[in-house]
Amino acid sequence: MQVEPGPKLVSLAASGKWLPIFVTADAARHNIVTAFADRYLSRSRTARLAPGSEEKTTVAQEKRRWKRELAEYAAIIAVILVGRTAIAEARYIPSASMEPTLLIGDEIISSKFSYGYSVASLPLGVVHAGDSRIFGRLPKRGDVVTFRWPGDGSEVWVKRVIGLPGDRIQMIGGVLHINGEAVKETPEPDGAVENDDGSTQPALRFLETLPNGVTHQIYQFSLDGALSETEEVVVPPGNVFVMGDDRDDSDDSRVPVAEGGVGMLPVANLIGRVDWILGSWDFAAPGGIVQKIEGVRLGRFFSRVR
Repeated sequence: MQVEPGPKLVSLAASGKWLPIFVTADAARHNIVTAFADRYLSRSRTARLAPGSEEKTTVAQEKRRWKRELAEYAAIIAVILVGRTAIAEARYIPSASMEPTLLIGDEIISSKFSYGYSVASLPLGVVHAGDSRIFGRLPKRGDVVTFRWPGDGSEVWVKRVIGLPGDRIQMIGGVLHINGEAVKETPEPDGAVENDDGSTQPALRFLETLPNGVTHQIYQFSLDGALSETEEVVVPPGNVFVMGDDRDDSDDSRVPVAEGGVGMLPVANLIGRVDWILGSWDFAAPGGIVQKIEGVRLGRFFSRVR
């Protein structure tokens, strides 16, 4: 068997490197060697790897991968923020001020496009909502709305709109009066208001009909409570008058901001209109795990708010 000369240094001039290879007279072996050399040259021309450069390339690839993932996460967060800013926002009800319409533990969703957009529409806590509003529209009487409390813009409250700019509002003997006319109240079977600790107390229930025909239920503990008699007030321009449906347990426009109420609510503080209850869980219900599970109110899931 003929043996070709031993190892011979073949110059890979394009890469400026030298590669020890076996050169034979056999054509097939020659083709293999040529192919290997061409592949090496191609890699050298594109990558020009130096000792340790493979590790550097791996690190660079890892950095690019992390940048791509961060960009994807940023895009997801941006979509969520845009959705919460421009479309809708979910909240849960922690107190009884809107019973019987909204119960403690209800998860509500408010549509933000209903009244236009302002600084209050942002999903971040805002101390001062400001006065400007884009595509602004006034709510209707009877709308259940979420808004930023005038006393602290980081707090989001929910009430029902009762009076619009120019309306005269007054409570007389526990009955709501709008522009000098008593709102129609139809007695209904008594109900029970749930307190924050899960306990309940009996309450009178009425079906209230506003001047524009909107009807909703309200609770009252008595007809001569502290908030059952008020002076007549006129809703100023750019403001609305809001009240809770649990009339004797609601700090609303009947109570000044300095005393923990809402006072006249600037329209700019509105976030959106509450249209749906997404779900409901009576987390304040007393008892063990069984009672907690029974506290899920399946009948209120995906129900309309009226």
